[in-house]
Amino acid sequence: MVAKPEDIIPEELRRRMRYLPEADAAEREAFLGEAGAFLASAGQATLRKLPPVARIKWHLARERRVEELLTVLAFERENPTAFPVRGRLRPYVAIPGVDGRSLPGHVSRLHLREMPVRAKATEVLWQDGKLLVRGYAYVLNLPEGGIGPMPRLAWLRAPGGRRVPVKYRAVESARATRDSRQALHSYDDWGFEITIDPARLKSRGRWKAGTWGLTVALPRPGGYVPGNVERSDIGSAGHSQARDLGDGARLVAGFTEDRFRVTVDLPGAEVVAQAASGGGEALELTLSAPAGGRRPTRLRVQRKGHKGAESEYPLAEAEGGAEEPGQVRFTAAVPFADLTVATEPREKTQDFLAHIDFADGTSRRATVREGFVPGRYPRPLGREIAVTTDGPGLLKLHDRARQAVVDRLEWVKGALVVEGSYTGPGERMRFVLRHGERFEEHVLPLEWSAAQARFSIRVQPDRMRRYDDVLPLRAGRWYFSLRDQDAWGHGEDVPVKLRADLIEPLIPLKKRVAGRTYTVNRRYYDRIFLGSGPVLTSEERGAHRQRELRQVHTPRFKTEPLREAVFYNSFGGKQFSDSPRAIHEELVRRGTEVEHLWSVADAQVALPPGVRAVEWHSREWYEALARSRYVVTNVGLGDWYERREGQVVVQTWHGTPLKKIGADLLGTPKANLAYIASLPHRFRQFDIVVSPNAFTTPIMRNAFRCEGEILEAGYPRNDIFHREDREKTAQRVRAALGIPQGKKVVLYAPTWRDDQRHTASKFKLDLRVDLNAAREALSEDHVFLFRKHPKILDAIPGAGQGFVWDVSAYPDIAELYLIADVLITDYSSVLFDFAHSGRPMLFFTYDLEHYRDTLRGFYFDFTEKAPGPLIKTSEELIESIRDIDFVRGRYAAKYEEFVKEFCEPSDGLATSRVVDRMLQLAER
Repeated sequence: MVAKPEDIIPEELRRRMRYLPEADAAEREAFLGEAGAFLASAGQATLRKLPPVARIKWHLARERRVEELLTVLAFERENPTAFPVRGRLRPYVAIPGVDGRSLPGHVSRLHLREMPVRAKATEVLWQDGKLLVRGYAYVLNLPEGGIGPMPRLAWLRAPGGRRVPVKYRAVESARATRDSRQALHSYDDWGFEITIDPARLKSRGRWKAGTWGLTVALPRPGGYVPGNVERSDIGSAGHSQARDLGDGARLVAGFTEDRFRVTVDLPGAEVVAQAASGGGEALELTLSAPAGGRRPTRLRVQRKGHKGAESEYPLAEAEGGAEEPGQVRFTAAVPFADLTVATEPREKTQDFLAHIDFADGTSRRATVREGFVPGRYPRPLGREIAVTTDGPGLLKLHDRARQAVVDRLEWVKGALVVEGSYTGPGERMRFVLRHGERFEEHVLPLEWSAAQARFSIRVQPDRMRRYDDVLPLRAGRWYFSLRDQDAWGHGEDVPVKLRADLIEPLIPLKKRVAGRTYTVNRRYYDRIFLGSGPVLTSEERGAHRQRELRQVHTPRFKTEPLREAVFYNSFGGKQFSDSPRAIHEELVRRGTEVEHLWSVADAQVALPPGVRAVEWHSREWYEALARSRYVVTNVGLGDWYERREGQVVVQTWHGTPLKKIGADLLGTPKANLAYIASLPHRFRQFDIVVSPNAFTTPIMRNAFRCEGEILEAGYPRNDIFHREDREKTAQRVRAALGIPQGKKVVLYAPTWRDDQRHTASKFKLDLRVDLNAAREALSEDHVFLFRKHPKILDAIPGAGQGFVWDVSAYPDIAELYLIADVLITDYSSVLFDFAHSGRPMLFFTYDLEHYRDTLRGFYFDFTEKAPGPLIKTSEELIESIRDIDFVRGRYAAKYEEFVKEFCEPSDGLATSRVVDRMLQLAER
């Protein structure tokens, strides 16, 4: 069994191993001594349990082979999840620069379990009466080119039964390489199409009930390795599906514990229809059974999760006989009152399990016949009884809040037409597209027909409005919901689902619009979403392709002449904003003859005329970075980047530091020693590093290990406070946001909390402001603009209801400063920029001690120098907004001192100083 290093090696030793390249000679010697002592006590058997690369690292540490150990650590940083394999018969790890022959076999040699199959289905569909499974399957870390012409195999096997080979055809799959999330190996040739003929599962010409598991077997050094095909999380490869085989049999294809299986099922009786009966008071279910087969006698319905809560309903033979030759029909009436159990409108869905009992004493879950049409029946409290099915074809009965069900999906001239029914108050509803990961939203008007209880919507995914701009939907999955026009948040959104019998004919539904592919698909069986595809091509996406662009293509680009162009990067291509924007506008004002190229991530930035968008990390992006005369950025470019001869690279950076950064975090748990060690190289790539003030300059010098020129010019972005057209700009911004005339503007712009995370790089909204109370106290004459940090994902409650405005997507926060009458922040560097305005600030520092003493640490005593009150509670915050004139007077002296220390130079000429120096350097 392979053990994780954290289960064997003490945490402190692992940390010191990770940062051994940054350690000095004495630290390395101490580490080797302690590591050797631990490994000696742990024993050889313990070391053998480690993963392959870890075995090599700790073996080299025990033998004090420092240079080779450093080589392995450097390789592992670049390839954290992959390694090269050599050996046709006895495979072993072969890390470049390490003499594999000097390593014992038990250290470098790979076992079968250490070269597993990674296989995933990406599509499962029926084609010409057969089941077609598409996907990819590769052996982890298999050498480039595999091991020759050995075939790839697949078969179905019943537990303890016979094995049935199935057709395996190798195809190309760039997704295999992309999904592997590593840069070392290409798995493009490891796609597959597996064809399963259900007829081959018959036993002596007859159907026999049973479940068959799918196994693939791939060649590896020394033989074959078997593996299971796992599911996707969306679409046909993420859900089970049932198909009628005739002769009273059906095939269920799907996944059990993520392993693909097919089941031959002989139901004996199936539900074929449903309708309201008894004057609308009961649900009539119609079953069909083979004449001469097992006779169904009753239907049992049990509330899921409630033992003993079961009702029985007799099955009566239907009048008029069967509609199908050789079949008998039966009906059962289930009173809707028996299925109505919820006592609150928003109570969670209550599920019921249905079983069919037969005359021979057997029983089984009720399934539906292929083509079964679901139904919904309104009940009191805004609830409904839903009669539907799922992937395996089970009959599903629900008491649930009323849901919207789509029955038409169609692309019409680049617009997605969505139509369906809803038994709730549709006239109050709006249509919401909500991003599945970022929780960003687009709210669209709904067309509603009260007479038919139907809704319709047209979605133009390439033309979504964002303030004054029109942009395509951000890449990712956008789920459909209905929302009440007065809703305060998304907690009571109505999910939009697809009618179960229409799943196969309607989706997936793809359309290429304006250079991007949009796909309607499903998750959780019938929950539909609109997927916005990536802008990058398949040759540009994924770690492996990006490595090729950096290491193969970029050197070629650098052999071509420089272009007289400026390549701008603002926050990783996320905005047309900040100091790079100010520099662009100054160059345009001067009439400098250069081409203007702007990094744009996912086509989510609107650019002015004369500026060309270059998609982030595209081939064109790497070429622009290699060939532009000037590069202007406000964030790092990566430790792989090296400026070429003749280029001028300007690093404007993006804040005055209150929180400790870079090398100044040394000695704290937040210090990233590898990043800190890379800082001298990173900052050698910049001809100029722009500093906003005398306070920041020495911090930049030390924290960034900056050895080059620091130009203390002030931030170009803050020249906006001195521009003659600032009032005109403010009027334009208020109009773009739709802020009512005469309303005062409160801008809330907090930073993120390191200990409030969704993932390693995505943070939660730590909302401590009572927005309801703020609305009651302030909404008559204020609006509350909420500007989330880009790392924070969650939606803002109440946004869009007239008082709270989510302005996180507004392109440039500097323009928001111009309309803000008061700023609320905490420890964000926005306070240093906004201080140029002279307007009051409030600091909502409810967690000051924890943030300062545990999370980050400050460069100065914030409690002494803050140019406004430090506020602990939402009540105090609201009161301070009401009394802002008093706050302004009380903190006037502190504010003046703060401006002197942190806002000089502040004369509106920062951009001019930076551009002068930039152009001067180009003449050297």
